[in-house]
Amino acid sequence: MTTYVYESIPTVEGGETTFHEIRQSMAEDALTTHPVTGEPIRRVILGGYGIMQKGSASSGGESCGTGCGCC
Repeated sequence: MTTYVYESIPTVEGGETTFHEIRQSMAEDALTTHPVTGEPIRRVILGGYGIMQKGSASSGGESCGTGCGCC
């Protein structure tokens, strides 16, 4: 199970946005309403960080930096 961050969609102009962490399977569609309160919500896309390494790939070509060995 993955934890996703959702934010509420204010129903009135100037309404407050609240954030929620909700665990769900990656195979499930993004939620549109909070499972408990029923308020409208949307999934927040957060930026992760990757580690880029300098050096040559085992294939001798360029590397995508993921360490998968396929590039």
